[in-house]
Amino acid sequence: MAMQANPMSAVAAVPFDYTRAMEYLIDVVQDLSLARDLDHVIRIVRHAARMLTGADGASFILRDGDQCYYADEEAIGPLWKGLRLPMRVCVGGWVMTNRTPVVIDDIFADSRITVDFYRPTFVRSLAMVPIRTVDPVGAIGNYWSYTYTPTVEQVRILQALADMTAVALENVQLYGSLERRVRERTAALVAENERVHMLSLTDDLTGLFNRRGFMVLAARQLRVARRALGNAWVLMADMDGLKPVNDTFGHDAGDKLLCAAARVLRSSSRDLDIVARIGGDEFAIFGAGEQSPAGLVERVQGAIDLHNMREEKGLKLSMSMGLEYCEPTHDTSLESMLTRADKAMYAIKGVRSGRGMRGTWS
Repeated sequence: MAMQANPMSAVAAVPFDYTRAMEYLIDVVQDLSLARDLDHVIRIVRHAARMLTGADGASFILRDGDQCYYADEEAIGPLWKGLRLPMRVCVGGWVMTNRTPVVIDDIFADSRITVDFYRPTFVRSLAMVPIRTVDPVGAIGNYWSYTYTPTVEQVRILQALADMTAVALENVQLYGSLERRVRERTAALVAENERVHMLSLTDDLTGLFNRRGFMVLAARQLRVARRALGNAWVLMADMDGLKPVNDTFGHDAGDKLLCAAARVLRSSSRDLDIVARIGGDEFAIFGAGEQSPAGLVERVQGAIDLHNMREEKGLKLSMSMGLEYCEPTHDTSLESMLTRADKAMYAIKGVRSGRGMRGTWS
């Protein structure tokens, strides 16, 4: 677009073509409509501001409290990129405070100019417009290296760019807000899905895994143990005398005893072991790895004894246990391990009272 001014003389400058500038502005508006972040908006605007007027430089200024932040620039020489200047000493601040454009054809002859800020630069003339005339959020500056008075049409086209920039900034803010809400909503949905998934694997009463959770997670650990040529084991535990407790003291008392059994089994196991209530008064623990389950039955029994010592209402906990231990092969299945552990448990289960019967090895 041939709209560059002749640096030798404002009089000899190439005439400003308003129609071509408007055609260019339409392309800029389309680009701004696709911008999704502040940096993208700034890159578009800093270049368009210079091209639309034929200026030697352009700056993009944002309001930051009581300061003008020179966010970016495109110019024949360095200006003030990255600086924060007080609103009261900055032309950008004057434009935002007064909410109106300004044209200064000689920076050394205008009282609004802090000359010391301009001496190191090439600037001799400028035009600046606010970004959003109601409560401005920034400003766009154009600079010339020679004495020049921008035309009314040039200032008007620059203000039109600023108005489109204000819309783009609002869109970026809205897009960012929507994007943030989508991320938050997605995270909430993921968390809720995980919660629902865990609920589907968890026993409501005891907080342990339910049968489905046990089968899913234990099968996964069994596959790992099989690949690592490690060991695996299953402990089956069945509460003794739960029905009489329910019949005599009510189901609330029975539920309390089930929860006590869950705490006993959980406290006797490692963090990585799968502890589950697989149905009614039956519980199971699955473990894998190099560590042997030796002593597990004794730990469970010790925890039962400790619970019973603390129990004041006569609701004593008793459990029968069976343990299946193996080095899993390709043919080893979780179902077969459960079956053998269950048989070992029922081999010693009978009518119990007071204390649990120690488990056996299958």
